[in-house]
Amino acid sequence: MHQPPPPGPGPAVDVRGLRKQYPRSPAGTGLVELDLRVDAGTVHGLLGPNGAGKSTTVRILTTLTRADGGTARVAGFDVRTQGREVRRRIGLVGQAAAVDDVLTGRQNLLLIGRLNHLSAAAAARRADELLQRFSLTDAAARKVDGYSGGMRRRLDLAAALVVAPTVLFVDEPTTGLDPQGRREVWAAIRELVGSGTTVLLTTQYLEEADQLADRITMLSAGRVVGRGTPEELKSAIGGDWLDVTLPDPAELERLQRAAQRFAAGEMVVDEATAQLRIPVADRTRALVALSTLLGEYGIDPLDIAVRRPTLDEVFLQLTSTTGRPAADTDEAARR
Repeated sequence: MHQPPPPGPGPAVDVRGLRKQYPRSPAGTGLVELDLRVDAGTVHGLLGPNGAGKSTTVRILTTLTRADGGTARVAGFDVRTQGREVRRRIGLVGQAAAVDDVLTGRQNLLLIGRLNHLSAAAAARRADELLQRFSLTDAAARKVDGYSGGMRRRLDLAAALVVAPTVLFVDEPTTGLDPQGRREVWAAIRELVGSGTTVLLTTQYLEEADQLADRITMLSAGRVVGRGTPEELKSAIGGDWLDVTLPDPAELERLQRAAQRFAAGEMVVDEATAQLRIPVADRTRALVALSTLLGEYGIDPLDIAVRRPTLDEVFLQLTSTTGRPAADTDEAARR
């Protein structure tokens, strides 16, 4: 197996005070004093909506864009002054497919191996190894334009690993994929990390980060609004959620107004399912208060459930108040 150059000392990714502002862009676009630490051999999720700064971060860390300020080191090397050393140790799977549709899966990997100065025999061995690793051996001789979305993204991951990078950047890996394709890509990423690769994953799908990431950094308008493990982030906003499903969606607004007396944060209304989701600090007291409220209004709910918050709800809570400080539960991120 082709081995990457040994990493430099310290974390796989170490970012401090990173800044980027695009000319003539709206305020908040880019990055504002980003701190980020990714430990070797882990998956770190960089989360946020479109425009949050995720792709800008990846472009800076892969030496494709220069930051306006701050420092960033990847595999121990400075992205500004040691770009060649950084590029020798990283792989990048971007949002757009990087493989050639007119070539077969195996031909794509062979081409990338030769472009990276592997001998013909070494490129062939590496291609076959990666095709097997990503369950593409049966499709190796087929042209890529006949691949499914999940197969194409798995081939993208394989292509990024031809030279076995120390750190792999995966930018929005499952955008546009169906559920089966997403599961295929998740399984491939888990296998990568199991073999020792460090992965920085950017996504706007919080379920994806919950499935894959050891630690998460949440971005909004270029700023960190929260970080920690998925469970730490869920605990950071406190308490549980009450989900109440009503027989009549017209009652949602009235119930929401009344539930403000015991809600611990911003509620979520889903008119399509006639469901009100209420964050609560004390599940027992909140259940009693909700039951009393439903009785006063003469509403017989279809269902009431108590559950832990999801990462989507964590993100909603952390970004619902302008200027709210980041929820920092990651001791390693504190400097």
